[in-house]
Amino acid sequence: MRLLVVNSNTTEAVTARIEAEARAAAAPGTVVETVTAPFGLPLIVTRADWQVAGTATLAALGARAGHYDAAIIACFGDPGLDAAKMLAGVPVLGISEAAFHAACMLGKRFGVVSFTRDLQPMFEMCLDLHGLRGRCAGFRMGPPFSGDPGKVAEQAVPLVRRLVAEAVDEDGAEVVIVAGGPLAGVARVLGPEARVPLIDGTAAAVSLAEALVRLSPSLPRQLPRTPVGLDPALSALYRG
Repeated sequence: MRLLVVNSNTTEAVTARIEAEARAAAAPGTVVETVTAPFGLPLIVTRADWQVAGTATLAALGARAGHYDAAIIACFGDPGLDAAKMLAGVPVLGISEAAFHAACMLGKRFGVVSFTRDLQPMFEMCLDLHGLRGRCAGFRMGPPFSGDPGKVAEQAVPLVRRLVAEAVDEDGAEVVIVAGGPLAGVARVLGPEARVPLIDGTAAAVSLAEALVRLSPSLPRQLPRTPVGLDPALSALYRG
């Protein structure tokens, strides 16, 4: 099985973290290829960033079309997800989609923690998109962020540890999602000491993608169309 994992921001160090987590979560025999968005922003924060990241994500998927059995959008907020599901012809998951649904199967109410409150509006939008706002116990988020996204994971472990405890003790979360591509792997580090399951979106998406390929290896595609003026990689998705 071949999985393509797309980091929707342009920070290569984040891609490396996502790749390590994806490969750790993959079953034996699964080949994981991780790519970075070909253009866009170092960190996806605003709705404008999200729109740009969606197009960049689709370009990355189109550039590798035909070389993967499922794809994962490794950006919490899932930019480009709806379009990718229509065009790719194979299962496509977002890491927030995967994390939310996995958390719902492990507990009645889940909390969401991340390194900066700047991301919360995008996370809330994504919850609403998937119809799961009612299952969310609340958000515990760090301060405004202005640093290097590639260094977040190493610096944020103490913060995430505290936020997880608050989500459990104060919000009643039965499961906690450690949200955001820059935090890939942190749930695995903190999991052994946590009192509830911790969910990493990348790991959840890899496991669910493998399952979906076994359940439905190919999906209907939108009828081929001829785009005008699009990047060749994006055009590849439309032409089929």
